Amino acid sequence: MNQPGKREEMPKVPSAREFQAATVLLPVMNETEALERTVAIIEAEAGADVCEYLVLTSPRTSEGSLAVVAGLQSQYGSRLRVHRQSLPFLGGAIREGFMIAEGSHVIMMASDLETDPHDVVTMIERAKSLPQAVITASRWANGGSFSGYSPIKLGLNKLFQASFAVLYQTSLTDMTYGYRLFPTALVRAIRWEELRHPFLLETIVKPLRLGVPIYEIPSRWSARTEGESSNTFLRTFVYFRIGIRTRLQPVAGLLTTTP
Repeated sequence: MNQPGKREEMPKVPSAREFQAATVLLPVMNETEALERTVAIIEAEAGADVCEYLVLTSPRTSEGSLAVVAGLQSQYGSRLRVHRQSLPFLGGAIREGFMIAEGSHVIMMASDLETDPHDVVTMIERAKSLPQAVITASRWANGGSFSGYSPIKLGLNKLFQASFAVLYQTSLTDMTYGYRLFPTALVRAIRWEELRHPFLLETIVKPLRLGVPIYEIPSRWSARTEGESSNTFLRTFVYFRIGIRTRLQPVAGLLTTTP
C-alpha cells in the first residue's frame, strides 16, 4: 500500500464499499484485431465481473476500427457500448468514460494489446478484497517487463519513475503506465486537468495526494503491432508539469467540490 509521505488533513474522498462489476474503457483509434483479442481475452477470463465494455471513439477513429466495433456490438449486444468523445485526445476520452461508466469500478487500459488483457482478472480479484483501492499495473515490479522498448526510452522511463517516487515519497514503481482499476466514485470526484497522455500520470498522482490506497500488480508491456501511437517521445516531458503541479496543490483543490 502506498500513500504520500507528507501528512495533510485529508478531505473525505468518495469510494466504493464493495466491488460489484467493472466497466472496461477501451479508447479506439486504429485498432482492429488487437481490439477483438482484448475483448475476447477479458470476456473469457473475467466476463462474469464485467458489466460493460465502453468503447471510446473520436472523429479520427478509422473506418476499419468502426467496422470491428460494429461487429463486436452484434456479438456482445448491450454489454458493449460505444461513446463518441466530445473532449479531445486520450485524456478527454477517458475523462468522459469515467463520467458515464455504469460499473462500481472502472478499468483504464489500451485496446492495442500494449496493456496485457490477461491482467484484468487479477485486478478485479484484488478489487474484490480492496474495493476502496486503486489497482495499478507496473512494468517495473518484480514479474513485469518491457518488450520492444528502446534502451534510451527505457533508461529515461526508469529515471522518471525514480524521480517521481522520491517527489511523492512512494514505493510505486510505474506511475506513467495507463493501466489501472479505480472505484468509479473516486474518479468522478477528482478534478481532472489533462487531455493528452500526461493524463495517465495525473490518474495516479492525484489519488496519491488524496491518501487513496494504491496497490501494484506486475504487468508485461509489448509494443503495439498495428496502427501508430499518438504519444510522441517529446510530449512525454509534459508529464513533469502535471506531476509537479499536483504535488504542490492543496489536497482539497484536487476534488471537484470542496468538502
